[in-house]
Amino acid sequence: MPFDITFIDPKSREHLFHLRDKNDRALFPQIWALGDVAILQRPLLGLFCSVKCPGDLILRTYDLARALREAGVPVISGFHSPIEKDCLDLLLRGSQPVVICPARTIQNTRLGKDLKAGVEKRRVLVLSPFEGQVKRPTAQISERRNQFVGVLSAAVFVAYAEPGGKTEEFCKEILNAGKSLYTFESTYNGAIVEKGAIPVDREKLAQWAVSLAKNP
Repeated sequence: MPFDITFIDPKSREHLFHLRDKNDRALFPQIWALGDVAILQRPLLGLFCSVKCPGDLILRTYDLARALREAGVPVISGFHSPIEKDCLDLLLRGSQPVVICPARTIQNTRLGKDLKAGVEKRRVLVLSPFEGQVKRPTAQISERRNQFVGVLSAAVFVAYAEPGGKTEEFCKEILNAGKSLYTFESTYNGAIVEKGAIPVDREKLAQWAVSLAKNP
């Protein structure tokens, strides 16, 4: 079945619920959606991971995705890096809401079987602040997309932020915005922990996810 693209008006409740700050509204004055926009009324956990990720943290990130799935935590991400894409596959096996924000327009988007099923079941939402001429991701567009995900997130989990990279800079933005930033307890993430990220013990991932679901 074909899916209609919905334009979320800046004055709508779904839009202003997340974009209360006038600077955020100015940065993202319009949003296009494919799926049930009511998902945006749920507290969303932003999920990020740098493209290059230590092997140990890759395995932990898969454990994280499973824990979030089992706890029913709604997740939002660009699902762009290889690890993020793997997490999407794991999350789609559950029943919790998933919000996908590609770094391009969603006009004429073709959805795979699992995504189609998710949209039909009203648990998958695809969002984009980009107009029709933005058809492929660039570094600048990807950075803006990450800002978009950050704005819509109630809290953020960064599995790994490469030192000196864009994800580490993004972590600073999240902390400056006063949002909770979580990461794995690991020497690999020592730099962002020093800046204020909250480390989560690998052995307590499931417990942490359940706590997040109950107290977003």
